[in-house]
Amino acid sequence: MNFLEELKNLDINDIGRWPMPVQAFFMLLVFLIATAGAFWFFVWENQMPRLEKAQAEERQLKTSFESKQKKAANFTAYKAQLTEIERSFGTMLRQLPGKTEIPNLLVDISQTGLGAGLQEELFQPTDEIRKDFYAEKPIKIRLSGSYHEFGKFVSDIAALPRIVTLHDIEAVPKGSDAGFDELVLNLTAKTYRYLDEEELAAVAAEDEAKSGRGKKGKARTTRETSKGNRKPPAGKKG
Repeated sequence: MNFLEELKNLDINDIGRWPMPVQAFFMLLVFLIATAGAFWFFVWENQMPRLEKAQAEERQLKTSFESKQKKAANFTAYKAQLTEIERSFGTMLRQLPGKTEIPNLLVDISQTGLGAGLQEELFQPTDEIRKDFYAEKPIKIRLSGSYHEFGKFVSDIAALPRIVTLHDIEAVPKGSDAGFDELVLNLTAKTYRYLDEEELAAVAAEDEAKSGRGKKGKARTTRETSKGNRKPPAGKKG
């Protein structure tokens, strides 16, 4: 009789009379099932959240590592780019005149218009406008001439060694009886100069003073609001 036939002839109500090999097989099967259940409940079920958390941390660290690896690989290119930016900025900064050079630059701008054949009707420098590290000098200009002369003026302005920009450009006929090519050009030219160390320190001090006044004003408003919200003491009953 083989093992399968023995299993078919087993009496479920009389386990004690089963053959020893069959009893050993079922005892081993029960042990394996119990072991698997205990492993699932005590190990897998409790450790699964920690495993998922560790896997999430692993993915995050991997992403961070890849990002840093790319930055490290491009560090040389970034460094070269920064050097180029600093060089370009230095070149532009050298194109800004100093405080003592502004009068000569204004003369150059005026002479540029005259050199282009234009008639200068207004040349009015206005007050400087200070920015972060430079000052902007607007100049209101009115010129009369032809289209060709205006084009030469703009081209010659662009060729100046210092930075000069043109704004609010308006070209109108010179008068009702003017010819086709007799025009008046109104514009604002802006040149720029860098602030020296003393001026930069003054700008920083002014900004700090404005910031301090703003904080004091805010604190005073807060105190006044607090006083206004206080309730008067209740009077005694007669």
